Amino acid sequence: MYMNPVLTAAAVIPAIILLVKVYRADRLEKEPVALIVSLVGFGIMATLVALVCEQLGERILTSFFPEGSMGYNIIMYFGIVAFSEEGAKYLLLKRRTWYSPEFNCQFDGVVYGVSVSLGFALWENLGYTAMYGMSTALLRAVTAVPGHACFGVFMGVWYGMAKRWQESGVEGRSRLCRVLALVIPALIHGCYDFIATYDSRGLSWIFVGFISVLFAVSMLLVRKMSAGDRYISGRRFYF
Repeated sequence: MYMNPVLTAAAVIPAIILLVKVYRADRLEKEPVALIVSLVGFGIMATLVALVCEQLGERILTSFFPEGSMGYNIIMYFGIVAFSEEGAKYLLLKRRTWYSPEFNCQFDGVVYGVSVSLGFALWENLGYTAMYGMSTALLRAVTAVPGHACFGVFMGVWYGMAKRWQESGVEGRSRLCRVLALVIPALIHGCYDFIATYDSRGLSWIFVGFISVLFAVSMLLVRKMSAGDRYISGRRFYF
């Protein structure tokens, strides 16, 4: 399928810019570029896994709720869409990085989480842009692409903490953090999609407020986790 180079650039560049910013925030030890590229590829793969899960979930859901009803929307956006997409990202993220020797700093979790999420957003954005054009590309450049990056930040914060506790031998806390690495971004993702589906003027302002707070908190988390980053080695943490 041919796609206009300008549209392709509009779909891809926002994801690249955000990924570079997070990559530069990794102050202790930069991750290999090959690893980052592979994680972006895993994020693209996650779109296919999520698509299958969403289609199956939607077929089941329509058997119980009329499409567009409140019950349908809540289950669809908080359950099926959010957990299909964030679950696919998390499973492929963990498969690629959990046992990697490169995963030796807590902030690495944030870099990995954002890389997978932006791979997902990049591929998704290409599809939407090919179908709907430049206006959609520009809108998603300031909403959906940064939104996925934010989901990746929250996933990465808890994922990095999970690795830290696992390496220190505290398996219970590590397991809890792994659960939170999936559940917290999924709930935020569900809120994002649920609010975005309502285009009345009042809820449009709520959406603007929501994404503004989400972006601000995510940026603060990146700065805080970067500044407090530490090496992880066995049962001890050292600077």
